[in-house]
Amino acid sequence: MKLHRIAILALSLPAIVQLTPGQTRQFDVLVTGARVIDGSGAPWFYGDIGINGDTIAAIGSLPGATGKLKLDAKGLVVAPGFIDIHSHGDRGILRVPTAENYLREGVTTIVGGPDGSSALPLAPFLDSVSKKGVSINYSTMVGQGTIRTQVVGLANRKATPEEIERMKQLTAQAMRDGAFGLSSGLYYVPGNFTPIEEVIELAKVAGGMGGMYISHMREESSHSLDSVRETIRIGEEGGLPTQVTHHKIIGKANWGMSVETLKLVEQARARGVDVTIDQYPYTASGTGIAALFPQWALEGGQKSVVERLNAPETRARIKAVIVNNLQFDRGGGDPKNVSISSCSFDASLAGKDLAEITTARGAPVNFETVADTAMELQAKGGCGAIYHAIGEEDVVRIMKSPYTMIASDGEIPVFGTASPHPRSYGTFARVLGVYVREQHVLTLEEAVRRMSGYPAERLKMWDRGILRPGMKADVVIFDPATVSDKAEFRNPHQYSVGFRDVLVNGKPALRNGEVTAERPGRVLYGPAHQKN
Repeated sequence: MKLHRIAILALSLPAIVQLTPGQTRQFDVLVTGARVIDGSGAPWFYGDIGINGDTIAAIGSLPGATGKLKLDAKGLVVAPGFIDIHSHGDRGILRVPTAENYLREGVTTIVGGPDGSSALPLAPFLDSVSKKGVSINYSTMVGQGTIRTQVVGLANRKATPEEIERMKQLTAQAMRDGAFGLSSGLYYVPGNFTPIEEVIELAKVAGGMGGMYISHMREESSHSLDSVRETIRIGEEGGLPTQVTHHKIIGKANWGMSVETLKLVEQARARGVDVTIDQYPYTASGTGIAALFPQWALEGGQKSVVERLNAPETRARIKAVIVNNLQFDRGGGDPKNVSISSCSFDASLAGKDLAEITTARGAPVNFETVADTAMELQAKGGCGAIYHAIGEEDVVRIMKSPYTMIASDGEIPVFGTASPHPRSYGTFARVLGVYVREQHVLTLEEAVRRMSGYPAERLKMWDRGILRPGMKADVVIFDPATVSDKAEFRNPHQYSVGFRDVLVNGKPALRNGEVTAERPGRVLYGPAHQKN
């Protein structure tokens, strides 16, 4: 079996250090008595870890060593800080720079700019994060949808050769600014208006500069197989690593389709396509209420949507699609399966489902009246929504795939505000508590690898994601017997428990379960970054 590239890198680093009883060594931070899980997937071992500055200096038996900060980890697990390869933290990190929801589940690095949407240009935003002072590391992809919007707008048409060239230039500049690759949201406007050939052209640019491609596929329900094939083709013809992000199967009639999607991934890898997966461990997805609408109805932005809703014949066509989606797709066959996570025009709607909102409007609850409710919400500006329409068997099957890593698809919420998906608070802790400790879907070592070494390898973050001398000291200490998620769909603002200490670049961002005054996070730049 071939070693992962990150494991090969780790083998080239300085050997594990052992001090003889007569030796002493001073470290900035000394972690003792740890059950070390190093992020490579290797079996755990007991050891000590010495850290100097932002770097791991020694791992092994370190008798006689001292530390300016000494952390007794007896009975606890020490692991690399978790890397969230799909996060919407870019829309909250400046507002909540402590990112406490992530710290309390062991995340030390997030990757923003997912689903085809990112800041553009990137450099000013990354500078603002760097100057703000944050508790966790921040990195980003560049969004294909954002690039297309800037050049083509929200029109449903092919780009001209001149526009494609301009988009390629923007992609290259974003890579030089520090992007780790190209993200797409081919389910969303304007990604869903984009021919595959156009995406491939941008992917070639990102890949030629060392980046990867990560995609919210065009469809995650009845046409999931075609969408996985498309993601694979973009990676294959674009010549770069490709990833099916937050992989799921939506709609009860489609449950079980992950058997075939995973076969497609295996077959592609067998012929040399570098394709992988990430997922979150929940049976509900989260996106806008507009996900119930036909994609053609969203062309041109909100003003155009309102015009279509005010035209009786067009409104009837839109309503028919929403009814179908409520019955057989994201609605899961019951209006109670769709709840509002946030609404800018009416904060009181957060946490309520479409059946409750329809009743409050004085209408009987059926698919037609609920469709009217959805159209009314979108006409007022739209809302965030949570959709309970994923099967647990698919979640477990995808998680068992050796090509799957863990990612939250979450955000950095203001604690107590709105009703976000609990994945923002509990993704990584939930995997460790439910799918490792309770259900034994993964071993503890493998789960840690899916959260650290594997995404680090994918992103080419060669100095993070694994515990070895010479690697950056992003380190978490947690209790495997008590770690668990607490966030619930009806009560999402609850931090995960079980993480005692979190070090970011060698400094404690979480100490004895409390957020510190340190802001040790950094902006991490991609492989083609060029300093101005």
